[in-house]
Amino acid sequence: QLPLPGSRLCLYEDGTELTESYFRALPPQTELVLLGPGESWRGCASDIERLLAAFCSQQDAVVEAARRLLTDERAPHRQKLLADLIHNLSENILAEDKEDDKKWFEGLESRFKNKSSYLRHSCESRMRGYMREVSGFTSNVHPAARDAYRGIIELMADKLKSVKYNGCYFDRREEEEAARLCTAEGWFSCQGPFDKDDCPCKHSINPYSNRESRILFSTWNLDHIIEKKRAVVPELAEAVKTRDGREVNWEYFYQLLFTLDNLKLVHIACHKKTNHNLSCDKTRIYRKRKQTHEIS
Repeated sequence: QLPLPGSRLCLYEDGTELTESYFRALPPQTELVLLGPGESWRGCASDIERLLAAFCSQQDAVVEAARRLLTDERAPHRQKLLADLIHNLSENILAEDKEDDKKWFEGLESRFKNKSSYLRHSCESRMRGYMREVSGFTSNVHPAARDAYRGIIELMADKLKSVKYNGCYFDRREEEEAARLCTAEGWFSCQGPFDKDDCPCKHSINPYSNRESRILFSTWNLDHIIEKKRAVVPELAEAVKTRDGREVNWEYFYQLLFTLDNLKLVHIACHKKTNHNLSCDKTRIYRKRKQTHEIS
């Protein structure tokens, strides 16, 4: 009986508001909350807020608060909350090998023997996808500049191969490289939206913790701050076309396309899909010529 205008769906777990694309990416049996205009839901933590408040103020009220928590009309949801809490406490976050956490690997190909190898593969797949997009743009490049454009693609591909497609970004064992995204224990925090300092919902996830988190993490995005399709690739094509003897600074474009210089890890709800209205740095498109001085 809620009116359609102003009503919305949120995740029961943390109150994240759902977009249509995010809804389609949710795993089966995800619990949702339907909110009417003006209503809010801060996640399942609000269900135990009274219990925590009682615990902080007077321990004698804890038992009674817990009894009410588990016996009123919403008891099934709260029982699930406590079950989830117990489940989270028993997570095998530090386990790395398949033998030590077999459930985490359910549904994955048998070739993956540890968690980091799968997440490296996931990151590599994203980078390969970016490279295919850059290569697929060749047909849009001016015919006279296509050979030069293909040459730059080959340079980028060789560099990506040399760094194993930057798979270290999601490998907790490569702490020095991955530190800008996560801690050694594997926690990732949402870094978007791109035009704000912090994620307003404080999204975080540890894909190493359990199978469900691993699947959910696959819906997170690597968001190009200066957009790949709208800005970086067209600018690269234009630079090759109008180079007029100048050397295109392909490494600058490589940084924008494939590195954390221009990529932020964001929760799908924080992925800004509208135009970012940002452009490449015109002073870095071509390499500066080395100045030579004649001695008279």
